[in-house]
Amino acid sequence: MQMTYVDGFIVPVPKKKLAAYRSMAKKAGKVWREHGALEFCECVADDVKVGKRTSFPRSVKLKRGETVIFSWIVYPSRAQRDRTMAKVMKDKRLAAMMKGKPPFDGKRMIFGGFKTMVTA
Repeated sequence: MQMTYVDGFIVPVPKKKLAAYRSMAKKAGKVWREHGALEFCECVADDVKVGKRTSFPRSVKLKRGETVIFSWIVYPSRAQRDRTMAKVMKDKRLAAMMKGKPPFDGKRMIFGGFKTMVTA
């Protein structure tokens, strides 16, 4: 049985820009799904405390007035993820969304690709 592949993201977003981020995420999710992603999910921090050593807020050097967004995109495989990502990066809709200043600090974003180990 082939397991899915997941891209995971953690990004700081100014609370005053959450509506703009949500709007952008809805559009981006549509683009990713059209190009082959199985699932696109964006979550805003609700019960996320600053830890003594590590935590979601510490991971992105969260500043006053910001919140943490935790996101993932699911693909059927790593190969499909690579094909999807190539198409998404060429999609004019995504390029239009990233013009100007996006509603998040991409320099403090954490992201990576993961092989699924367990699903229940």
